[in-house]
Amino acid sequence: MKASQKIRVMVVEDHILVRLGLLTVSEIEPDITIVAQIEDGESAIPAYRQHRPDVLIVDLRLPGMDGIETLETLRKEFGDITALVLSSFSSDADISRAVQASASGYLLKDMPVMRLVEAIRAVHAGQEYFPPEIANRIAEQMRQLKTNLTPRERIVLGMIAEGRSNKEIGSALGIVEGTVKVHVTNLMHKLKALDRTQAVMIAMKRGLLDLN
Repeated sequence: MKASQKIRVMVVEDHILVRLGLLTVSEIEPDITIVAQIEDGESAIPAYRQHRPDVLIVDLRLPGMDGIETLETLRKEFGDITALVLSSFSSDADISRAVQASASGYLLKDMPVMRLVEAIRAVHAGQEYFPPEIANRIAEQMRQLKTNLTPRERIVLGMIAEGRSNKEIGSALGIVEGTVKVHVTNLMHKLKALDRTQAVMIAMKRGLLDLN
């Protein structure tokens, strides 16, 4: 396989033993190459800018800027990126943060190496990769969130996805713009979104929107 066809991977991980383990992936798999290994989130930004990897593997808990903050910072500059979150932890809070940051996958550090290889290939192909034990917990979180959203909030969410302004939403629903702002604020809080665009992305990822 030609070098130009290889999946270029950048690793952001502060534990050297984990980095060395990940480096073996590029030695045993001819279609994967590690283009950079970074120890902290702050350094990951200029490194990503330099290497523009196909896939980013980022530790959830890093010194200083953590993995989620690193992802959010990178997305602000580069837009949609393909990222796998790597963690020693599998709490609902950690998984939720990764999903909200639009990670393409979530893997635990004690996984077999071949699972990581499968994950890299899957997300590079545009798929998501969440092992069954993680996927089941994400599904439960989605069910809970659907229950938490009121019918009116779901309608407003759909209109936001259509690109309507608060004024347009208020006019369509027969409510004042101030009331729309309250619904939008509640949506942002429940989805843990920073802005309207991220709210729509999170909602689509969680199956809360039907745009057909």
